[in-house]
Amino acid sequence: MLRDQIQSETVTAMKAKDKERTAALRLIGAKIKDRDIELRTADTKPEDDELVTDVLLKMAKQRRESIEMYEDGGRTELAEKEKSELAVIEEFLPKQMSEDETRAAIAQIKTDLGADGMKDMGRVMGELKARHGATLDMSKASGLVKEALS
Repeated sequence: MLRDQIQSETVTAMKAKDKERTAALRLIGAKIKDRDIELRTADTKPEDDELVTDVLLKMAKQRRESIEMYEDGGRTELAEKEKSELAVIEEFLPKQMSEDETRAAIAQIKTDLGADGMKDMGRVMGELKARHGATLDMSKASGLVKEALS
């Protein structure tokens, strides 16, 4: 289980006195706990690994956006901190698909659904997320889907 792996990595980092890694892992743990609290009243709860992966994907996206903003603003020290957190987060995420693999997946879904124009973009994106959600950067995939459907 991903949650247990994160917990054991946190303990290992604490024992190694690796402050940056410990802080990043504790942040991940806190975000997962926040999501657990949000879902207490939900009717249906996702599978645990799915929930943790979703939290990690959102955290990774936030870090990438922050890195870009800090670098544009000339705040390299803050960008470096975000990059180190992103590296820890990405350790627990499944390997991301390459651009070529993403294009192939889009072509397959386009064929399966019989999509032929921009009006089908929502269906293609929905199916793409259902099949490959954890292994894709959906913001990049969106541009590739537009390109494939136009």
